[in-house]
Amino acid sequence: MSASRLSRWACASVSVLAAMAGTAPSALAAPAAKVPAGLAEFYGQQPKWEPCAKDGQLAKLQCATLVVPMNYRKPGDERISVTISKLPAKDTAKRRGVLLINPGGPGGPGLSMPLAFADRPIARTYDLIGFDPRGVGRSTPLQCEVSDPLGELPSRPTDSQFALFTAQAQTGESDCERSAGGLRPYVNTPNTARDMDVIRGALGEKKINYLGFSYGTYLGAVFGSLFPASLDRTVLDSSVSPDWIWREQSKEQAVATRANVDALYTWLGERNSVYGLGKSHDEVFATTEALVAKLTAKPVVDPFYGRVDGSTYDGVLGTLASYRPTWDTTGKMIKTLKAAADGTAAADSAQVVDAGRAAKLVNDLGIARTINGVFQTVTCEVDWPKDLSIYYSDMKLYRERYPFGYGVSNAAANQCTFRNFALTDKVTDLKRNGYPTGLVIQAEGDSQTQYDGGPAMATKLNDQLVSVSDDGTHGLYGRNACASDIIDRYLVDGVLPGTRTTCAGDPRPNVPADGKSALAPRAEAETSGTPLTDSVQQYIAAKRLTTGVF
Repeated sequence: MSASRLSRWACASVSVLAAMAGTAPSALAAPAAKVPAGLAEFYGQQPKWEPCAKDGQLAKLQCATLVVPMNYRKPGDERISVTISKLPAKDTAKRRGVLLINPGGPGGPGLSMPLAFADRPIARTYDLIGFDPRGVGRSTPLQCEVSDPLGELPSRPTDSQFALFTAQAQTGESDCERSAGGLRPYVNTPNTARDMDVIRGALGEKKINYLGFSYGTYLGAVFGSLFPASLDRTVLDSSVSPDWIWREQSKEQAVATRANVDALYTWLGERNSVYGLGKSHDEVFATTEALVAKLTAKPVVDPFYGRVDGSTYDGVLGTLASYRPTWDTTGKMIKTLKAAADGTAAADSAQVVDAGRAAKLVNDLGIARTINGVFQTVTCEVDWPKDLSIYYSDMKLYRERYPFGYGVSNAAANQCTFRNFALTDKVTDLKRNGYPTGLVIQAEGDSQTQYDGGPAMATKLNDQLVSVSDDGTHGLYGRNACASDIIDRYLVDGVLPGTRTTCAGDPRPNVPADGKSALAPRAEAETSGTPLTDSVQQYIAAKRLTTGVF
């Protein structure tokens, strides 16, 4: 697998309640937000709204560009821009302010986010506000150069190949530093939170409401910690752990991915008559490890994708295992690749071509992150270890235990190991003090933000936790009906769920286990036999809501 493909695997508030009848008393308890000293001109801006585009979906939104300080400690020095979007509330009589939405990343563009929820109840009562954070999209961009890959970086490297991972990280950091100019030290979570408060002021709102996904959950927690008087209702969907910022968060992605693969292998082992991969988890694991060895020694070559080697298998399997509805077609992909590797299926057969096409679709998920430098800058807002022996020790463990989803890269040296800029902010002490109780939503099998991050964030902020069982979905609002209804009722009516609430996840495919003829009731609506490429397309569509690694 090439270094460019490695980067794709690894790379990984707004509403003032109007004082009106029916406003929640808790929202009135906190004092009104004040304009920080020296920032009156930024908070006092009047947005000049115009259509975000001449045609297409973005034409349905209004956009405006605001000016913010590059360095909030010296607001009179350099300035940058932040672009915001708006979908006005459909029911002006019931409008209760603005809802700021962030898709995660860090580095995910957010201008189109209001469109994703235009048909939800929140669109009736809130102005939905999207924004491209500093460094992203139509805001002042932070671009990094990208050098050619230094070499192939496999999912299960030998000790001698560890240095190549390190060299690639050093090169990436040098590329970014060379092109990033003076902006890079000021692209971090606290400054993005400060930009959000300027957005609040420019919109004329005393408080904002907030919906954040993935990395956006941390951004929301930082905003609430820095500006508690500016925040009302909050939903943190697919939360990072407040204790894993940021290297541990990356490592835990690989741990969660392995758990999903183990669950998939157990499911396949219960259905050996269908997939022929073994009668238990251990037998399926042994079969697939033998397959990886064969693909590594002699890759399968199909006319659409090209080479499908052991690293490709590890990467694609780790990605698809989290999404339960694809398990049937994923099992058939493994069966097909095994047949091709064994020489019992032609490389140009429809099944092998389908497997190769699916691999290409998954590998191409993250191309856009290879040029924007926000991810590899924000994740450097904390110190990473400098001792390479720490990384190499972890890589030895991860290549053996967590190779799926290209997990070894989560343990390898990162650009942050070689950070070339000085930190301008301390890590924010997260707390909820002065704004209402919010929601944290977390899926049990989420491989991008491991499940334990949700309970940890809910405990840290004393928020209500909603768990989604047996589900690997990342970003649940609008996808899981139970969680979505809870979120709608909270954001629209202010009604909290119980302190620990559990929703059912997406059903597994309706393939009965060996020896069983009846299907589980929750799987009756599912069908099997879908081409793998169709399942992957469904998976990609589900991921488009949240665009980042975290």
